Amino acid sequence: MADEDEATRAYRRTAQPPAAQRPAARPPAQPGQAAPAGSGREDTVPRIRSKVYGKPRSGNTPVRPLGGSGQEAGEPQSAPRGGGGGPRGRGGGRGPRRTGRIILRGVVVLVVLLLIAAVAGYFWIGSRLRPVESLTDYNGRPAETPGADWLLVGSDSRAGLTAAQRRKLATGKAVGKRTDTMMLLHIPESGRPTLVSLPRDSYVPIEGHGSGKLNAAYAFGGPKLLAKTVEQVTGIRIDHYMEIGFGGFVGIVDAIGGVNICVKQDIKDPKAGIDLKKGCQDMDGGTALGYVRTRATGAIPDFERTQRQRQFFSAVVQKAASPGTLINPFTSVPLALSAADSVSVDPGSGLFDLLSVGLAMREGPIATAVPIGSLPTIGGQAVVKWDTQKALRLFEALAADKQVPKDVITK
Repeated sequence: MADEDEATRAYRRTAQPPAAQRPAARPPAQPGQAAPAGSGREDTVPRIRSKVYGKPRSGNTPVRPLGGSGQEAGEPQSAPRGGGGGPRGRGGGRGPRRTGRIILRGVVVLVVLLLIAAVAGYFWIGSRLRPVESLTDYNGRPAETPGADWLLVGSDSRAGLTAAQRRKLATGKAVGKRTDTMMLLHIPESGRPTLVSLPRDSYVPIEGHGSGKLNAAYAFGGPKLLAKTVEQVTGIRIDHYMEIGFGGFVGIVDAIGGVNICVKQDIKDPKAGIDLKKGCQDMDGGTALGYVRTRATGAIPDFERTQRQRQFFSAVVQKAASPGTLINPFTSVPLALSAADSVSVDPGSGLFDLLSVGLAMREGPIATAVPIGSLPTIGGQAVVKWDTQKALRLFEALAADKQVPKDVITK
């Protein structure tokens, strides 16, 4: 061991240079200064102490910009904020957003297509309405009044009915057409509408023909003379005219799937083609037509007819304007087509005007008839003379867009 120790000491003395030849010790580098050349290490990056959010930053590592794209070689690339390849990154975040955009675009396209179809359908159906010249200006015509006033006419026209349909509906073989129903509908600016039956046997003055039954005005001069006669005897300016024949009557009722009517008594009338029992029941177009046409009830058949006509018209319009009918294309489209093909209106009225009638009457109108004064026989014909004072009060209230006095309402 002594020999090995002596040998080791001799080696060290020969391998280590003398103290005079050793490089002088260098002071340690100050913070922020590079190490002196020949120090044995390449410290090229300055050690900087910076402040982060106003506080001294610890550590000697260099400061690099956040989110920078230039990483040192060998450093792992950090995922971008908001998600990278993980479930909330590009693969998981863009997918749901992209699907949502596709769905949104599809909904927008569908809505646009529906709007285009609705507008096109509106104009197409509106173009099928049959205009009829009915409202004319003349000296002494009543001035315009608040609200909207419609003259509703149901004619006994058989136009469009085949021989088989005439036999089935018991409409007879009469040629030409006469007014079977006449009603004045007043739609106020606010409140419930008023539906007034104008008995067809009403004895009134007819321009150029003396005095006669109201329905004779239609026979003498068609819709124009009828509308003018109604304006002159009521003092109300007619804003819209609508007429429908037997065939259109049946088609509209069938288009809405029938109508529920409460029958006050048993009615059997072969001439009208009906055999009804007392009570509420659903009627198809043919049965409803017979119900409003029959004269087999009441001591004064024409009064009973006007009551049934108002009852029927209110029921049909309310059902046609119900949400279940309007939003269902299987009922609303056939109804619109049937109405357009069978209803005649004045040239100034359109599909929107017809829709406004239904919307106004959804809650049910105030139904009445012109107050009756007497039932004389004139020229061998039984006629209806109005109660002049009550009739004037009725029409004056409508012209002023006011509520009709209760004592002039006839059930």
